[in-house]
Amino acid sequence: MNTLKDALDRWFKPYAALWITLVLGGFVVVLLTVGGAEVYESVVEADGLAALDEPVLETAITLRSPGLDSAVTAFTNVGGTIGMPILALLLTAWLTFLSRSWRPLLLMVASAAVSLAATTAGKILIGRARPDTADAVPPYETSPSFPSGHTLNATVLIGVLVYLICLQFHTRWIRITAITAGAAFIVGMGISRVFLGHHWLTDVVAAWLLGLAWVVVVIVAHRAFHMFRRRERSGPTPSFDRPIMRDRPASGE
Repeated sequence: MNTLKDALDRWFKPYAALWITLVLGGFVVVLLTVGGAEVYESVVEADGLAALDEPVLETAITLRSPGLDSAVTAFTNVGGTIGMPILALLLTAWLTFLSRSWRPLLLMVASAAVSLAATTAGKILIGRARPDTADAVPPYETSPSFPSGHTLNATVLIGVLVYLICLQFHTRWIRITAITAGAAFIVGMGISRVFLGHHWLTDVVAAWLLGLAWVVVVIVAHRAFHMFRRRERSGPTPSFDRPIMRDRPASGE
């Protein structure tokens, strides 16, 4: 009986905390997307931030050139339905191998699932039309515009990957590089969607906010997991403040 109780304390409680936080947090993020539909309607009717959509698009058109258009299109394709899953899968596999744990994979799967649900819910509920194809750079896209799926998925997946990298490597320059590169990728992905005329500015801003909200939930869930595990196990819990040997992967993440 004690053995069963010990096993439950060691494995069930920490993972229950992880999954309950992820499920409830994911539900909240999807609800925020639904609520965002109502807020969006109000913003558009009263102009608000939507008043910047047309001027920003017009500015983007003046900055275009054949070479720049091709470069930005190549970059934005990395965040598409083929490029982003491949990039995320490769980095997740690498982190899973280094950590000797399935948790990076589990976190990424949960993150991607909610990101996809929020994107789908927003597009179905709002059904906003994209900028006119005359103002866009081909290849053209026909799905609803709000929110930007490229931006939302990039924010979530890259944000969680940066978090996992910071857990895995405690060397300062690695963390700074990961955070800087991740932030640049997320911001660049959103800007590329507006530059190419595939989304309005409000589509991208909403995607950034929803994506960041979900990343915060994932991080809180993961830290809750380790808090419960630390109470039930005698082993150390990975922490940003615990020093380890340079470039040596931290265990247990």
